[in-house]
Amino acid sequence: MCGPRLIVIRGHVPNHDLIMLQALATPQDRTRTLILLAMAGATAIAATLVGISDNPPGILLALAAAVALVLAFVHPWRTPRQFRRLLLASVLGFLLFALLHNVFEALAGMAEHIALLHGLLDGLAAAAFLLATLVCPAAFLVSVAALVIALILNRRLST
Repeated sequence: MCGPRLIVIRGHVPNHDLIMLQALATPQDRTRTLILLAMAGATAIAATLVGISDNPPGILLALAAAVALVLAFVHPWRTPRQFRRLLLASVLGFLLFALLHNVFEALAGMAEHIALLHGLLDGLAAAAFLLATLVCPAAFLVSVAALVIALILNRRLST
């Protein structure tokens, strides 16, 4: 099947910008997505093997894994509007997940005597920390780079 498939939810036809998982719409996009996901997995494993605790090469590998993960889902995007939304979402996501990390850490400290709740809150704090420190900055970098490229291409096309 050629072109992206539209998913109708509750009788509404989504806008082209709102199609979820557009990266899986065509066989070519699926292949690129799987390659980028494999790259993300390989660099994440390499970061784990090298170590990320006070180790710049490991931290850069972890950031490269996060960038590949973000690119796996946004590589079909072509309009500056989509990348402006990603930029806004990455900034707001960073603030939200940093706040959630601190909230979950505080709640985990208060729930030390309940092992299951303490473990759950520690896990949520760790997930929020990884999202705030790896995924949101990677999304920010991808969106800024894509916006600069889009501006350059639009300037070339208009002249």
